[in-house]
Amino acid sequence: MNRRKLLATATAALAMPAVARAASGSVLKFVPQSDLGLLDPIWSTATVTRNHGYMVFDTLYAQAGPQAGGQALPQMVAGHVIENDGKTWNLTLRDGLLFHDGQKVLARDCVASIRRWGVRDAFGQALMQRTDELSAPDDRTIRFRLKAPFPLLPMALGHTEATMCAMMPERLALTDPFKQISEVVGSGPFRFKPDERVPGSLYVYQRFAEYQPRPNGTPDWTSGPKVVKFDRVEWRVMPDPAVAATALQSGEVDWVEQPPADLLPLLRRNAGVRVEIINPIGSCGLMRPNHLYPPFNNQAVRRALLGAIDQSEFMIAAAGTDPSLWQVPVGFFAPASPVASDVGMAVLTGKRDYDKVKRDLQAAGYNGEKIVMLVAADEPDLKAYADVAAEMLKRVGMAVDYQALDAGTVVQRRTSKKPPDQGGWNLFCTGLGGFTFLDPVRNVPLRCNGDAAWPGWPTSPTIEALRTAYFDAADLAAQKRLAADIQAQAFIEVPYYPLGLGLFPTAYRADLADVPKGIPVFWSVRRQA
Repeated sequence: MNRRKLLATATAALAMPAVARAASGSVLKFVPQSDLGLLDPIWSTATVTRNHGYMVFDTLYAQAGPQAGGQALPQMVAGHVIENDGKTWNLTLRDGLLFHDGQKVLARDCVASIRRWGVRDAFGQALMQRTDELSAPDDRTIRFRLKAPFPLLPMALGHTEATMCAMMPERLALTDPFKQISEVVGSGPFRFKPDERVPGSLYVYQRFAEYQPRPNGTPDWTSGPKVVKFDRVEWRVMPDPAVAATALQSGEVDWVEQPPADLLPLLRRNAGVRVEIINPIGSCGLMRPNHLYPPFNNQAVRRALLGAIDQSEFMIAAAGTDPSLWQVPVGFFAPASPVASDVGMAVLTGKRDYDKVKRDLQAAGYNGEKIVMLVAADEPDLKAYADVAAEMLKRVGMAVDYQALDAGTVVQRRTSKKPPDQGGWNLFCTGLGGFTFLDPVRNVPLRCNGDAAWPGWPTSPTIEALRTAYFDAADLAAQKRLAADIQAQAFIEVPYYPLGLGLFPTAYRADLADVPKGIPVFWSVRRQA
């Protein structure tokens, strides 16, 4: 059935009464934005893997929402004590923490988990570089002995974007950080059911009866008590968004994570559905070049292509024509960031002159190399970014090899450092949560530390030195100056291309209440009588 017919079917569903629910009140059926191809939240930064991670794994600290300043609050830890002029942190685990295999969560499990995460995560790399010793002096104490004070330690361990610092049993945490874990065993509010997994179709989570929520606080983003109201959550993969919309309207499913912009008016007209922006921070789109191979190993080529970026085109394609759902121009820091500035932004504004960009690319040394573009065809916003990018590249005379894949395959393949004509790649488009872009600390794609960087592997000693200085900045004024210098240098070296910021609504059945803000998590949410 083609998309036009599916849209007609979805429209017809508006006039139909909701059918009897296939699921009982103890089951929640959710449609994720893409297939869950990767299960290890340390190995992958894919959003769908991160969301899966927060169901199964818990974290030592958790991130509160923007109204609370995005601060990091204790989650698995009861608290911490800071000694030795800020250079020694003793974190104490809460009582009653258990892994899904029945074993107690011990400090040594957490130490091994932190070490594995610290290899992959940009924030974690910064923390571990400043750590002299990480140890477990007893079963409930995690000790950091630092080279210098690091007041951002809780935020490093609790931030929600990029790679979550998931606690797992030591036997799994000792897995090579560049290999995936063999089992999915955490201590979070849900157990993953591998026996019911149908790749590309179904993923099942069961409430972990022995989970001990925090005894106090208010659920906010990923922080506070994680009180589960459903016995079972089923992730139903539906690659066609019109099929998902029809299923939502009929009551076959309860929640569709991210319906595309063209279906939002349809869903809003259905009294049985709620359309809501649960993440007011939004998501920043970006286009990532591979810095290892031509043509994007050439800084002059990367810089010349900046002149072709029309952020409005990217945002309209991904988020729709309603300008309240997107914002441009956006540089290397989110507009809500206290360190955002207009330094260097002139290159992104004004009329786009594609003929001039074509000449500039040729002058910079572009020789007609084929651009292997990896496209996550099953994620509507990412595919929209890629479609605009492909057309843009063709306008400026670049040869595009558009490779439509599922999101999981893109995430796996983009880790390859092979040449583009041997299974590697030149370019991909993605989006990361706005919290990622609040500062140079969390901005994963802005890391320019070569082989240790996020896929694309840019190298810039200048940006790295400025980022290091940011950690030691005395106040916000100093941080702003350093962030402005970082952005100025980023527009010269172009580790990635910023595409703008979008707000992407979610849609769920009207009988759901207390749907959490932030990212899709499945505690607190309940079904109303």
